[in-house]
Amino acid sequence: MDERLPSSAWPTLRQLQFLAALDAAGSFVRAAQAVGVTQPTLSAGVKELETVLGAVLVERSRTGAVLTPAGEEAARGAMEALAQVEDLVRAVRRAGGPLTGQFRLGAIPTIAPFLLPQALKALRQRFPDLRLVLREDVTSRLVDALRARTLDAAIIGLPYEAAGIETEAVADDEFLLVTPPDHPLAGLKNVSPADLAGEDLLLLEDGHCLRDHALSVCRAPQSRTAAAVGATSLHTLVQMVAGGMGVTLLPKIAADNGAARGAAVNTRSFTRPVVGRTIGIAWRAGGSRAEDARLIAETLRADSLREDALRAARDRAG
Repeated sequence: MDERLPSSAWPTLRQLQFLAALDAAGSFVRAAQAVGVTQPTLSAGVKELETVLGAVLVERSRTGAVLTPAGEEAARGAMEALAQVEDLVRAVRRAGGPLTGQFRLGAIPTIAPFLLPQALKALRQRFPDLRLVLREDVTSRLVDALRARTLDAAIIGLPYEAAGIETEAVADDEFLLVTPPDHPLAGLKNVSPADLAGEDLLLLEDGHCLRDHALSVCRAPQSRTAAAVGATSLHTLVQMVAGGMGVTLLPKIAADNGAARGAAVNTRSFTRPVVGRTIGIAWRAGGSRAEDARLIAETLRADSLREDALRAARDRAG
C-alpha cells in the first residue's frame, strides 16, 4: 500500500519561507517586508500552511504575532527544509561559477548611499552574471534576515557580535568632527576626542549601530548627548549642526561622498585619526553563500584601496 502523502498535502516552499520570516520578524508587516510581498499575501500564505498541516501555527494580536508550540516546531522544520533547498540551488548554480544569479544583499543606512554606487559598479565588472537584490535597514533587522535566509549577506559596521553570524572586514572608516563654522573647536589647531567634553554631541536615534560606535569614541570625555534630538540620517545630523544645535561625528566615507556638501559646517579630521568603525560583510555561519560573501568582501576591499589611492593622488595634485 502506497502511504505517501498526495502533493496537495505538501507545504510549498513559499509558505515555509513566510513562516520562517514571521518567526524572525514577530509581525506580519515586518515579515512581509522581509520577503517582498504584501501583508495580506503573507497572512494568506500562513493560513494556507495551517490548513495543509492541520494545526494553528500563529496567535494573531494587535501587538504582533506569536508562534504556537506547533508553529515553533513547524518553523524549525521550515528553516531546515529551506536550508536544504538553498544548498541544492546554490550547489547547482555554483557549477556555473561564483556569484552568478540572484544575491540578496543588505546594507545599513549609514553605509548604503555612500558605498553602494561604486561597489555595485565594481561587482558588475567582476561578476557580470550576478543579479543583486538590495535592502537597506538597521543592523539588527539585517541580521534577523540573514538568520531567516531572506538575505544572503549584509554590509554592516563592525565590531558587531551576533550568534550564528560570521563577518569579514572590508575597510576602516575614520570619524571626522563636524561643528558650526564659528564653534570654538573649529578654530583649534589640534583636536582630539577629549576636546568633546561638555559638548552637545548629536547622534543618530537608537537602533543605528553608528550611534554606539560614536559613543564608544566619546565615552572617555563623557560628552553630553542630545538624545532628545536624535536624527534618522547623517544628512539630518549635518543640518542640525549647521543650525547650531551641537557637534557630531561623521564617517569619512559619508563626508567623501557629499554628506556635508552645501551645509554651513566645518568638517575636520582629529589630529590623531580616529577610526570609528570598520565596514564589513556579514553572513549566516555555515550558509551556502559564505564563499560568495567573502568574494564580495574581497571585491569591495580591492575597490576601497583603489579609491584611496586615487583620492591621495588627487590630494597631492591639488
